[in-house]
Amino acid sequence: MFLGMSLAQTIQDAWNKQATWLVLLRPLSWLYRFGFCLNQGLYKTGIKKVYTAPVPVMVIGNITVGGSGKTPLLIQLVKYLQQHNIRVGVISRGYGGKGNFPALVTAMSEPDQVGDEPCLIVQATHAPMAVGPNRQAAIELLLKSTAIDLIISDDGLQHWALARQLEWIVLDQNRGLGNEKLLPEGYLREPKSRLKQGTVIEHSKTAQAQRNMHLEIGQPYLLNPNSSTNTFDAKQYFNAVVGIGFPQRFYQTLNKLGVNQYQAHEFPDHHDYEIADLTFDNHDLIITTEKDAVKFKTLLKQHPEFNIPIWVVPVEAVLSSDCYDLLRQQLQQVGIQFS
Repeated sequence: MFLGMSLAQTIQDAWNKQATWLVLLRPLSWLYRFGFCLNQGLYKTGIKKVYTAPVPVMVIGNITVGGSGKTPLLIQLVKYLQQHNIRVGVISRGYGGKGNFPALVTAMSEPDQVGDEPCLIVQATHAPMAVGPNRQAAIELLLKSTAIDLIISDDGLQHWALARQLEWIVLDQNRGLGNEKLLPEGYLREPKSRLKQGTVIEHSKTAQAQRNMHLEIGQPYLLNPNSSTNTFDAKQYFNAVVGIGFPQRFYQTLNKLGVNQYQAHEFPDHHDYEIADLTFDNHDLIITTEKDAVKFKTLLKQHPEFNIPIWVVPVEAVLSSDCYDLLRQQLQQVGIQFS
């Protein structure tokens, strides 16, 4: 396991630095492109079946490996649609979950069963949600449980087995497209040309495009309020625990908060945490992301003796007015009217 983690981290670091040795992986990128194009062609020619849901489907994804900000964007869109009385449901692969799929996600669901991001989405929106590798089965389970006007798929841009009416592609300008090479030479899941086929939402604090988003930092809160402190002080020393696709974004968030003294503890995306991962010799405060905190909640229930304060930094997607204008137009074109 640790060898795999180490290799994954080495390649991640090489992508971020655009290391020249990545060219050695080019034959594997050619193989990836061949397999990807073959699979896509099988769906386009009808050899593999495509499922069309009885209600419109909107996919929110990216063409890169690692975080781009799509989950905060999805949460914000769901809240906006709910405010306009549109019955929106969410589906996801449930990556990292071990549960029996398809499965409905509730406020009581555990991340080790349904995945960390689905738990975060439901806690933030209370929207009906189903997860599972088979998107058709997830949609059918969701539609059996409640009335839905629109289904939003968290990720699944490359899941050709699911027909979709809308595609929003989040492009993180802070990270960019790296060396613009496909996996594993670069971190692109699809060629750059894919951006021309969907609605691109630029994720950047100083966006150039009209359709853009950025993340606003909320007030940090304690995950375990019964611990020894209740006051957040950015000048204290922290253990920064992070297991997301692009951890550098969290460090930038910490710097904006004024947190400049911390020891970084990076884990792979969707890491299955153990209490030992949160136990450090210095016993300093812990600071983490909301996505990681979803998993820490389960650990704290299992280990009530753990009393080191864990501070959680919430973020919220802020979308430009052009995003909402376009969303209304696109949904009206598929028969969904705003109240």
